[in-house]
Order: sequence, then C-alpha cells, then structure tokens
Amino acid sequence: MAVRGIRGAITVEQDQPDEVRSAARELMEAILSRNQIASFDDVISAVFTTTADVCSTFPAEAARAMGMHHVPLLCAQEIPVPGSMPRCIRILLHVNSDRSPAEIEHVYLRDAVKLRPDLNSAQ
Repeated sequence: MAVRGIRGAITVEQDQPDEVRSAARELMEAILSRNQIASFDDVISAVFTTTADVCSTFPAEAARAMGMHHVPLLCAQEIPVPGSMPRCIRILLHVNSDRSPAEIEHVYLRDAVKLRPDLNSAQ
C-alpha cells in the first residue's frame, strides 16, 4: 500500500455554519465513495482550506461528525489570490491505498468543477 493524496473542492452559497458543515460532509463522502475508502483506518490525515469569505465554522467539524475521531484534521485559509473562486472549501485527504496515482479520483462539486475541468470527476 502507498500513501496517496486526494483533492477535492466544493462551493457554498452562503457562509453559514450548517451550510459549511453540510458541504464539507458532501465533499468528504464523495471523495471516500469514489475512491472506495471504506474504513477511516485508511485515512492518514486531512487538510481543509477555505477562502477568506468562509469563516463561520471549521469544515473539519463535518469529518468529526462522520466519525473521524482518530484522524488528524487541520483547517487553514487559502491565500487570497485576486479573482479566485469565492466561497470555496477544499480538502486534501491523505490515505493508504492500493490504487495508482492515475486511479485516484479527485472530486470537484458545484461551482468548483470550474477549477479542474480536465478531471473526469469534475464533469
């Protein structure tokens, strides 16, 4: 098994705690499902980032609510690049996996599909 990184992003309409947690959960569930990760024991860590306009709650709370109690989670703010996508939550998930890098499915949902139109999962 190798350590793999899986990326994903999702947007929210408003910076409201329930909406942020719901979107983070939707994204995490999609990443886990598309990459057939059935056990949190295979998850090494997760880094969540948000744009500066998403600050009402920690998106990692969604992962804790899903049961990731023993997975190290970190939240941070994206650098404020002019013209970047607003109200965006990103996840970088580190996992143990038998999949090759080419078999990993990165997941981009809602308006975030515009970030990576080159990926099949962004369609």
